[in-house]
Amino acid sequence: MNGTYRTFVIVGGGLAGAKAAQTLREEGFTGRVILVGDEHEHPYERPPLSKDYLAGRVERDSVYVHDASWYAHHRVELHLGQPAVAIDRDRREVRLGDGTRLEYDALLLATGAEPRRLGIPGTDLAGVHHLRRLAHADHLRGVLTDRSRPEEPLVIAGAGWIGLEVAAAARTLGSQVTVVEPAPGPLHQVIGPEIGEVFTALHRENGVTFRFGTRIREITGRDGVVAGVRTEDGEELPARAVLAAIGATPRTALARSAGLALVDDGAGGVAVDAGLRTSDPRILAAGDVAAVARPAPAPGTPERLRVEHWANALNSGPAAARAMLGQDVTYDRVPYFYSDQYDVGLEYSGWAPPGAYDQVVCRGDVPGRAFVAFWLSEGRVRAGMNVNVWDVTSPIQQLIRSGAPVDTKALADPDVPLASLVAE
Repeated sequence: MNGTYRTFVIVGGGLAGAKAAQTLREEGFTGRVILVGDEHEHPYERPPLSKDYLAGRVERDSVYVHDASWYAHHRVELHLGQPAVAIDRDRREVRLGDGTRLEYDALLLATGAEPRRLGIPGTDLAGVHHLRRLAHADHLRGVLTDRSRPEEPLVIAGAGWIGLEVAAAARTLGSQVTVVEPAPGPLHQVIGPEIGEVFTALHRENGVTFRFGTRIREITGRDGVVAGVRTEDGEELPARAVLAAIGATPRTALARSAGLALVDDGAGGVAVDAGLRTSDPRILAAGDVAAVARPAPAPGTPERLRVEHWANALNSGPAAARAMLGQDVTYDRVPYFYSDQYDVGLEYSGWAPPGAYDQVVCRGDVPGRAFVAFWLSEGRVRAGMNVNVWDVTSPIQQLIRSGAPVDTKALADPDVPLASLVAE
């Protein structure tokens, strides 16, 4: 792709799509930029939906990527409230739900992901929630601030990041919370049992009730409204609302119908190379939907990664925009995300689910929740998480990138600067 291409279409009105449009203009592209979003809202960031916005600590305007006037000022044409329903690769056209056809010279798919459904009896009752969109957060906050049934908890299915963040926001708003999780502890598939226990204690201290080792089998109702849940182990729990927080599925239907290569195993997604190009070189993908080929994956780590977190959208959207402009792009960032729960803030870098590490090393005060944890495999750092310790993300990511064995005694010593452990 080069400067002769004149119309770039971006499908997806989230952070990745908005940042791609911004980057095209910052890089001097003067042709048409068309941004398609299936929501009526102009692009916004999703992390506040389970954190500060849900808890009422920030105003609605703070979640938007740009002011509404930015798009007109930068000649970015918005098609909001219109899903893209088909791609004609031969004609190089995107067809929208209202029949509009948009020609493109290059196309970026930033279609994101959607919440997984529980798929159990009772999910059609009023009071069953998912959290992915701004409207979802508005509805859920209404539930959490409603004092008509104060003794009945919000029941959250899933103790991953979204489930725990919503639990913290709900407790901040004074709502009772019960979390049902089939794993033996929270965040089990992300950080394992060793550090997961830190978050179990944190939430229990703040009044959250956990039910580990079981799932919700059925949501029960009264007059068409959620009244409780039954778990697989036979327990009946009261509930005034239920939140499904069991992960997300990449929105690949548009890519699939266009015949683009997908990754159908593991986390799924649209298969892209390190330059974020799909199997059609005129079509790129970024953000939650993109399963990116890694140029040099470490032993025991996947050859492709699909990352659903904020930093990936923030960085892959601009990278895809530069690739659309013909620049040489290699997208190989260390996965990164952050979370805030009560008085605990954290940043996590890397990739180390259970089975991908053989040792956990901590430095700092774990009981006091001011520490850094490292997940290692054969003496090499695969992931690191700093909890209420700041300005260490860069050396943590350098340790991960180096792939070199580290002295675990020095790694655990807070008096040894992390930067000194990075192999030259």
